[in-house]
Amino acid sequence: MKKKILISTGGSGGHVIPAKILLDHLFNSFEVIISTDQRGEKFLENTSIRKIKIYTPKLDNLYLLPLNLVKILILTIKSVFILKKNKINILISTGGYMSLPLCLAAKLLFIKIYLLEPNMVLGRANNFFLKFSEKILCYSKLLKKFPNKYLNKIVLIDPLVRAIFYEKKKKLTKNDKFNFLVIGGSQSANAFNYEINETFCEISKNFQIKVFHQTNEKNIKRLKDFYIKNNIESEVFTYRSNFFDIMNQTDLCITRGGASTLAELSLLNIPFFVVPLPTAKDNHQYENALYYKKNNSCWIIDQKNFNKIELKNMFFNILTNNNEYLEKKENLIKLNNQNSWKNVNQKILDLLNAN
Repeated sequence: MKKKILISTGGSGGHVIPAKILLDHLFNSFEVIISTDQRGEKFLENTSIRKIKIYTPKLDNLYLLPLNLVKILILTIKSVFILKKNKINILISTGGYMSLPLCLAAKLLFIKIYLLEPNMVLGRANNFFLKFSEKILCYSKLLKKFPNKYLNKIVLIDPLVRAIFYEKKKKLTKNDKFNFLVIGGSQSANAFNYEINETFCEISKNFQIKVFHQTNEKNIKRLKDFYIKNNIESEVFTYRSNFFDIMNQTDLCITRGGASTLAELSLLNIPFFVVPLPTAKDNHQYENALYYKKNNSCWIIDQKNFNKIELKNMFFNILTNNNEYLEKKENLIKLNNQNSWKNVNQKILDLLNAN
C-alpha cells in the first residue's frame, strides 16, 4: 500500500510552483493530496490531483491578531480531522503562514513533517517548525537565518524545476538576432516597463535584437505600440503556456529574484540580470540571486541603479565583448552538470522512503 502524503502550500508562486514540482516527483510512488489557500488556487487550476482548501489568516495585523489566532486554532482542529480522515502518513510543507494549521495538527498527531525551503533565507514558518521536522529540503547549506543546531536536518537537492525544462533543454538553431527576455511579473514595476524598453530602443540602433517582454495587463498595449514604433521585433505578453520555449530561445534575461525562475534560467544555461524586489520579505530575492553571483553566473542590479544609462552600458558591453557573458554561461553549465530530473527524483524518494 502506498504511503499517503499531503503537501501544504499556498500564497505566491514562490511557494506553490515548487509544491507542484514536488507533486510531480511523488505522484507515481505515493498517494498525494495537496492543500492550498485562496491565493494559491490559481496556480493549481490545471492540476488533477485532489485539493483541500484551507484559508489561513495572516498574523501581521496586530489589531486582528486575537481573532486570527482563534481562527488558526479552529483551522488546526479542522486539520486534525483532515489528516485523520485521509490517513496521512507524511506532511510536506513549502512554508508560509498558510501551513500553520496543518503543521500544528501533524505535530499533535505525531505525523512526520518534512519541510521544503526554495529560497536562500529560511522562511519564518519553516524556522518555527524546523525543530519538529524530520528533514528540510534545501538547495544550499548556506541559508541565511538557519540555526546551526539543525544543520544536520538539511538534505541538499538541486533546485526544483519543472520536468518540461529538462525535456526541452536544447539550444535551438541560433539566428543573427540577440534575444532578450524581460520577466516583469504580475506587479511589473515601472523599471521593467519604461527604463528597459527605452534601453532596447537605444541598442537596437547598433545591434539586431529581439525582445520577449512579459508584463502585466495594463502595460501590454503601450509596450506593443512602443516596439512597433521603434521597429524592434518583439513579443509582449502577460502569460504564455509555452513559456519554456520562449526561455529556450533567450540569450539574456532580466528578471526579479524568485527562486523558481532563477532555477529554470540556470538549468537552461541562460545568463541573467537580477533586479531583486526591494520589498521582498527578509530580502530573500537578493539572497537567491547572490547564490548565483557567488558562482559567477549572473549580474545583480539594485533597483535604485536600474536606469537607462546603467543598462545601456551593460548591454553594450555584453554585445560588443562577450567574454564575461560566455564565462557566466559556462559557469551555469558547470553548476548544472549533475542536475537531472532522475537525480532529484531519486533523492526525494530515498528520503521519504527511508523510514
